[in-house]
Amino acid sequence: MKPAPFAYVRAASIEDAVAALAASDGLAKVIAGGQSLVPMLNFRLVDVPLFVDINGIEGLSGVEETPGGGLRIGALTRHFELEASPLVRDRYPVLHEAMKHVAHLAIRNRGTIGGSLSHADPAAELPAMSVLLDANIAATGPTSKRSIAAQDFFEAPLTTVLAPDEIVTAVELPPLPAGAGWGFEEFSQRRGDFAVAGVAAVVEQDVARIAVFGVHDTPLRAVGAEQAFASGGVDSAVDALRSEIEPSDDLHGSADYRRHLAGVLCKRALEVASKRARA
Repeated sequence: MKPAPFAYVRAASIEDAVAALAASDGLAKVIAGGQSLVPMLNFRLVDVPLFVDINGIEGLSGVEETPGGGLRIGALTRHFELEASPLVRDRYPVLHEAMKHVAHLAIRNRGTIGGSLSHADPAAELPAMSVLLDANIAATGPTSKRSIAAQDFFEAPLTTVLAPDEIVTAVELPPLPAGAGWGFEEFSQRRGDFAVAGVAAVVEQDVARIAVFGVHDTPLRAVGAEQAFASGGVDSAVDALRSEIEPSDDLHGSADYRRHLAGVLCKRALEVASKRARA
């Protein structure tokens, strides 16, 4: 199957792109890497009259340090750039590890950070990493710019708080505490597939951050599991996590299977993160 007919605009600036989106009355879509959008077009799961290509906009890619010791990642930064970045590897090793699990190399070479966040697939790694790392997502609209906490960005499967005429321009990560340990666990049926379930954790002493993906309708910061870890350790956190998530049934596994699997992965991630923190 091939896409339905559509118009195409290649924007030269953020202002041009936002103006094109605003003029479409909410019917246009942004295209960057196209690794999710183009297959959906071919299956006619997406049918809109206009696509705004932002690949020609300068200044929207790259990884750079921020004054507070964090990182700013441009929306057009490709997945592989993030995976290969020494800054990411040294400062956010959990993110470096997660990027290795994103699809296949050909897709990582084209897919963009802003595109993955905007697409908001609940089984994708990067949205969960943004929640885990307390990221702020910068967005530009026709009249203003705003910074959105990742925790507030994802509303439902494939749905975010972005307005139809807003574009993600960057992701900002605050620094991790010195000496924090990390763990990342994902299970997929084949390497490169979307996760059946995944858990990432950052641990500093008896304080944990835990994020899950593939087992909820959005990437989820498991606050209940974090509180249980502080008071009762790893096993308590696992029990709390299984109660906190709301997995669904599909061809890849039942809700009960996903709930059990998420607990197993959570235990592994927390044990590894705790060991690294002690070391």
